[in-house]
Amino acid sequence: MTNIILTGWIVIAGLLATLWYKQEQTKNATSVDVAWSFGISTLVLIYAVTFTGQPFQAGLVGALGFIWSARLGLFLLKDRVLKHSSEDGRYAALRLHWGDKASFKFFWFYQAQGVIALLFSLPILSAMNSSPSNLLLGLGIGVWIVSVGGETIADNQLAAFRSLKENRGKTCRKGLWRFSRHPNYFFEFLHWWTYVLLGQGAFLTWLGPPIMLLLLFRFTGIPYTEIQAVKSRGDDYRNYQKTTSVFIPWFPRKSNP
Repeated sequence: MTNIILTGWIVIAGLLATLWYKQEQTKNATSVDVAWSFGISTLVLIYAVTFTGQPFQAGLVGALGFIWSARLGLFLLKDRVLKHSSEDGRYAALRLHWGDKASFKFFWFYQAQGVIALLFSLPILSAMNSSPSNLLLGLGIGVWIVSVGGETIADNQLAAFRSLKENRGKTCRKGLWRFSRHPNYFFEFLHWWTYVLLGQGAFLTWLGPPIMLLLLFRFTGIPYTEIQAVKSRGDDYRNYQKTTSVFIPWFPRKSNP
């Protein structure tokens, strides 16, 4: 497994260096948003081709991991990269802040996505080498269907809402967004329990849920999204914060006058 992981990391590091070189030419680092997701799908393919363990389990878990990461990567590519010709405001601010050191720091910023992708690929690789009972197999597949299906629905509902000009400056309260301010993040977190079940709770499978929760609540997920939402939507979003669960979907509370 060590050789498989090392091979995957070398391939990902090379691909990310290529993406970094391209952003050096365009001065647009938005591609880094999709790097970790496509990085995981690439690693899963490498694992599936080179792994010599349980063929059925490796194929099943590899397919689940690849479909999830490829769907997310394609959605982010369409929503964040192809829709906008200018650099995302986060990276434009970083470029300005880093000044003359921006090129060097962006290189390592891209490579960091490879490390994150590698960490998130380990639960999938560990589950590929397992032989779960029929009960755990069924539960794992069930969790995957609910989580990937829920995340896809949430992403599409928000995209459809944002596509209408009359909704500019407004907060989406349609569908799953009525019950959670971040239903896509909730289902993303839920997805990682798939590999805990399929991997029978092996040590590496437990990396997914806590690392994802940490990223969502302390780094690039909820904090940044909420700050930007308040800036762009003001009191409408503040009222949404008061009435709607931040993460776990639940019935909305009544708003006080």
